[in-house]
Amino acid sequence: MVYITSWQQFQEAAEALYEKSPDNTRYVVKFRSSEGKLVLKITDDTTCLKFKTYSSIFLNRFEQLNYTLIQKMQNRKRKPAPPIPITPAAAVASSPVQSTPESHNAGSEGGAVGSSGVAGGGAAKKKAKKKKK
Repeated sequence: MVYITSWQQFQEAAEALYEKSPDNTRYVVKFRSSEGKLVLKITDDTTCLKFKTYSSIFLNRFEQLNYTLIQKMQNRKRKPAPPIPITPAAAVASSPVQSTPESHNAGSEGGAVGSSGVAGGGAAKKKAKKKKK
């Protein structure tokens, strides 16, 4: 494992490596405060890229690389599922009947549908403690 000396080369190679195999790529950051050393490593089990620096100037660049990689990791698009043909008989049988909890609880709350309480999304009230005599 040889360290890449140029930040620009490392950044371009790291982004290209992630683009090539996003499911297998791992990214490791090591910082030793006693030495002031920052080591970045990105690998996909076949290719290993490493960058090492002692300079604090690279922290902004490192932050930008992190931001770029995180954006790529979050914005992965799934392959769309193939459409399933629906026949008219299957469409009627597969449509579920929607029932709302308010329709079941309308009589129990005295006409105030979904106003408060657990059924309305509020928190349950605690009972007051009895005082000792």
